[in-house]
Amino acid sequence: MLQYQEPLRETCGKLSEYWYAAMLSKKVTRKKPQSVVIMDTRIVLWRKKDGSAVALRDRCSHRNVMLSTGEIGVKEDCIKCPYHGWEFNELGDCINVPSESEHGKAFNNRKVEFFPVIEQEGLIWVWMGFDKEPDAKKRPFNMPFYNTKDWGTYYMVTDFDNNVTSLAENFMDVPHTVFVHKGWFRSRSRKQVDATVERTENSVLVTYYQEQDEIGFTDRILNPNKRPLFHTDKFYMPNNTRVDYLWRNPKNNEPERGFVITSTCTPISALKTRVYTCISYKLGLLNYFAPVWLPWYTKQVINQDVDIMANQGQSFREAPPKFKSTQADTLHLYIESLRDYEESDQTLKKPSPRTREITFWI
Repeated sequence: MLQYQEPLRETCGKLSEYWYAAMLSKKVTRKKPQSVVIMDTRIVLWRKKDGSAVALRDRCSHRNVMLSTGEIGVKEDCIKCPYHGWEFNELGDCINVPSESEHGKAFNNRKVEFFPVIEQEGLIWVWMGFDKEPDAKKRPFNMPFYNTKDWGTYYMVTDFDNNVTSLAENFMDVPHTVFVHKGWFRSRSRKQVDATVERTENSVLVTYYQEQDEIGFTDRILNPNKRPLFHTDKFYMPNNTRVDYLWRNPKNNEPERGFVITSTCTPISALKTRVYTCISYKLGLLNYFAPVWLPWYTKQVINQDVDIMANQGQSFREAPPKFKSTQADTLHLYIESLRDYEESDQTLKKPSPRTREITFWI
């Protein structure tokens, strides 16, 4: 008998009870079903005639063939299994078994699992909880400045060989940038950085006090008015990070120029994660030229993170994490505490709100 490990969805405690990005909206059409794996659970995505997206378990209840290799029933508004033609609607109901009569027959006890879906800001989000009534207090994460005047946006989709916690920490980690991204993002300058790290009930918020910071580009071009740079890093449960680099107008405190890098991490398995990163930018007249060079630049930087995260992920495959930390790792410890609490099914002591002032050098 084949042996299977329990899927991540069944071992991650309360972490399953959230919305996870499943795919870019533009990838899901009426032409062909799409398959994606979240928390070791294969899901098929398709669209109904009205254009709404549907998510079902990608596993026919008959002989467990993947439904995503079948076709979308145009007249029936269903998905058809490629093996014996069983048909399922958007709720996973078996609406027809062709072999059971001349015109087929429906069976109300042959369902496949369905997943609630929300389509928002260019992404299709799937509720991974076993309760099919999503928690109203939890919503898909908003992508800042998406379709906002004077701002440009684009998505990057990147696979990492590591877990969600490590990736969230990496995306917010400043000290690594002078080594992993040397010459591309920052270089070692031995500058002191002061920051405030705040842990709330469901977030970790970091504010840096280093107005002369630079982010690897020619400051003269990106910041012609010599505005101070405001840098914040934010983590929101269970898997979202937002990194802001903003040059604000002192008259109204509004962003005059800036970059916002927002990432939502979707766990494929314990040490495999797909990250949907929304790059938002406001660069004045440079917005017209940004699509030519900015995606290339951000791809080079994120590929450096792919490599270092694969390095760490391989280490985790050989032995479980055992960290030694300093004050520069405070945000790591706070992120881990929130995710560990949810992963334990809330059996651990609940992390309390806390604020800490830290200093480190880059």
